[in-house]
Amino acid sequence: MAYQTISIEKRGEVDWLTLDRPEALNTINTTMVAELNDYFGKLYHDQSVRLVVMRGAGKAYCAGLDIKERADDRGDVPFGGGFGFQGWLADVYIKMRRCPQVIVSLIHGPACGGGFAFALASDIRLAGESARMNAAFIRIGLSSCDMGVSYFLPRLVGAGIAAELMLTGRFIHAQRALAVGLVSEVVPDDQLEAAAQPWIDDLLHASPMGLRMTKEGLAMAIDASSLEAAMAIENRNQVMTSRSGNFAEGMRAFMEKRRPNYVPE
Repeated sequence: MAYQTISIEKRGEVDWLTLDRPEALNTINTTMVAELNDYFGKLYHDQSVRLVVMRGAGKAYCAGLDIKERADDRGDVPFGGGFGFQGWLADVYIKMRRCPQVIVSLIHGPACGGGFAFALASDIRLAGESARMNAAFIRIGLSSCDMGVSYFLPRLVGAGIAAELMLTGRFIHAQRALAVGLVSEVVPDDQLEAAAQPWIDDLLHASPMGLRMTKEGLAMAIDASSLEAAMAIENRNQVMTSRSGNFAEGMRAFMEKRRPNYVPE
């Protein structure tokens, strides 16, 4: 599929995904929904990609839904599990969480509504100083419980701050986002790409299976019904990763104080 609203730059085992509608603040239109569904859907079985760095072109990360397009075209799409466009867009966020690759979002400028949800659905978030995020849905007559925000946000910042942001639609800016743990680092906008590199290096220091199974295991443990259920997931992960040849390589590299040379698995 030739993409029009997103671009993918491959740098070794890392895909740099850029939302590429800068003239429209990277707002989400029908074409972008189709392309993101295609891209994240294919990732599940793509072992050549270990990380995805997601960012926006121009002055914004993603300013949310392209409201003008949706207002002009009320025709719906025959997808989305019976929920039409609503379910079709929601599938993007489900695929982001389901794909085994770690997703690092580099956020600058507005990240609103569905764009805020892109950031929340990522595994690690780094912010430029201009970043400002909000649950914009409630500002246009909708509920803020949309695109996974009601699931992701309380787990990241707690119920109290999530309620504040979702009930008011207020913006949270970069420094407060850092203070409440919504983002991991704040840097000048023009240093975002450079700031991502140490994170990429650390993530690639993990074995391919170890990285995938940690993302999966963490997601399952957050919703686990008990300590025993979480530990059952952990036990499975450790037994499976310990049987990989990359475990022996990781141990050797640690003892020899060098970077491990992992093989695909």
